Amino acid sequence: MKKLSAEAEKILIDRFGKDTVIALATVKDGAPYVRKVNAYYENGAFYIITYALSNKMEQIKSNPAVAIAGDWFTAQGKGINLGYFGKKDNRVIAERLKEVFAEWIDNGHNNFEDENTIILKVELTSGLLLSHGTRYEL
Repeated sequence: MKKLSAEAEKILIDRFGKDTVIALATVKDGAPYVRKVNAYYENGAFYIITYALSNKMEQIKSNPAVAIAGDWFTAQGKGINLGYFGKKDNRVIAERLKEVFAEWIDNGHNNFEDENTIILKVELTSGLLLSHGTRYEL
C-alpha cells in the first residue's frame, strides 16, 4: 500500500482506531464468504481476535487475499495469522487489543489459555476511503 496522507490516516484512526465492526471477506474455491468481525485499525492494518480453526482462518490459510468494508471505506489486503494471542511476539498488540476490546473481551467468548486463540492481521494493500465528498485512494 502506498503511504497514506496524514489526513487519510487521521480519518482511518478516527473511524477505526477503536472497537469497530467491519465486514471481512475471504474466498474459498472461487466463492466469496463475508462475515462481520470486531476489528481495530492501526498503521495500515486491522487486527482481529479469532480462532485458528475457524472457517475464516482455514480460508485465509489457503488464500490470504481478503477484503474489508466499513463506514465509507472498502479495501483489499492480505490476511496474516500472527499466531497465539499470548505469544511473546504479540505482547504489544495483544495489550492494545485488550484495552480496545475491554467492553467484551472477558465475556467468556474468548479462551486466552487456548493456543488457537489468535490475532489476525489484515495488512491493507489498496482501498478507497470517502469523507465529506473527498476520495482517498490507498
